[in-house]
Amino acid sequence: MYHIIINPVSRSGRGLRIWSRQIEPALRAREISYRPWFSEKAGDAVRIAEKITSGTQEPLSLIILGGDGTVNEVLQGLIAPSRITLGYIPTGSSNDLARDLKLPRNPSDALDIILDSGFASPMDLGTVIYPDGEKRRFAVSCGIGFDAAVCEEALHSGIKRIMNRLGLGKLTYLGIALKQLFAARAVSGKLILGEGETADIGNMLFIACMLHRFEGGGFMFAPDADAGDGLLNMCAVGDLSKLLILFALPTAFRGKHYRFDGISAYKARKLTIETTLPLWVHTDGEVTRKSSRICVTCEKDAIRMISMTSIKKF
Repeated sequence: MYHIIINPVSRSGRGLRIWSRQIEPALRAREISYRPWFSEKAGDAVRIAEKITSGTQEPLSLIILGGDGTVNEVLQGLIAPSRITLGYIPTGSSNDLARDLKLPRNPSDALDIILDSGFASPMDLGTVIYPDGEKRRFAVSCGIGFDAAVCEEALHSGIKRIMNRLGLGKLTYLGIALKQLFAARAVSGKLILGEGETADIGNMLFIACMLHRFEGGGFMFAPDADAGDGLLNMCAVGDLSKLLILFALPTAFRGKHYRFDGISAYKARKLTIETTLPLWVHTDGEVTRKSSRICVTCEKDAIRMISMTSIKKF
């Protein structure tokens, strides 16, 4: 049986219609056994995932209909993710996880991959650990600084909801990004890798810790990321003028940003980031708090994910 967690307001409010007009009729026509679960507000998907996975130690098949944020909520509630096989019907605005898994945007096609032609293979998950012990999992990326500040403002932007309905959601992110860029204060950062290697990031804009190649709606911050190798790929940005950053960031859509001095790549299984001021932190675009210190770890083969091909090196 498939447990299906549905975000009815995803894809600018069309999530429920996608479920009722496309996905549920297809499941019934094929006589697939399923149980739907609907999230109604922030945090519901966490509680639903915990309820589904707490009552048994048996392997479970779980499908998420929503965006990257819905996936992130579900991850927070999963008990023993290693026994979960996860299918994903992407109906969000960014869909960076689906982009790297090569999942189609058409919901019916995504369902066909889950039921028929997809590959269920192990995929890494990351965890952010705060100084007070709070932990948050992520599937795509986490970040501290500018990228998280953009996510935080976008999450509370009424303009974003309107622009999403018009199919212009990326323009909202562009406007917020420009605003946050010029409002950013000078902050120094230190990156401490698992083996004790340190790197000082002067005038730090952000550090992104990537499991997959893309975040932020298609920025290829980690062109070499492999979600099955047990490693985090870091993109650290600092010591660039704001004018130069305006030229550098668009090149990240093609993964060409490392040609700029001040943008550096690192790899590690575990790392710590320290900053001179508390900054916003995101996990898969979800922002809950600021911090001046986070520890980030990668758990290899933490969950089984259905994709178009093997998770390793698409």
